[in-house]
Amino acid sequence: ELRVTESGGGSAQAGGSLRLSCALSGDLHDNVCVAWFRQTPGKEREGIATIYRGDGSTTYSASVPGRFNISQDNAKKTLYLQMNSLKPEDTAMYYCAADTARCWLRPDFKYWGQGTQVNVSS
Repeated sequence: ELRVTESGGGSAQAGGSLRLSCALSGDLHDNVCVAWFRQTPGKEREGIATIYRGDGSTTYSASVPGRFNISQDNAKKTLYLQMNSLKPEDTAMYYCAADTARCWLRPDFKYWGQGTQVNVSS
């Protein structure tokens, strides 16, 4: 079993930056994939980026080309989502999720955090 806890949300102005953190605990094997998703009211949860814990390989959604970066610390217990050049449309609840059986941008991961809110003002 895995546990996932997000932090780092808050408010920023358009053009600014925020870094979200995702703390992992539990059965931390290298075959864990971690992903960031976001959701706004009335819309489906959208996948933003994934990182495979073992080799650090990443994938990104076409909706955030070059603005967001997913990474992990050396212990591979904390994952980050660095968000640059923020836009008002990036306002959403951001979720971190983990799974050992999938590594893609679809929101069917097994383990989820509680979410952290990001608000971007113009």
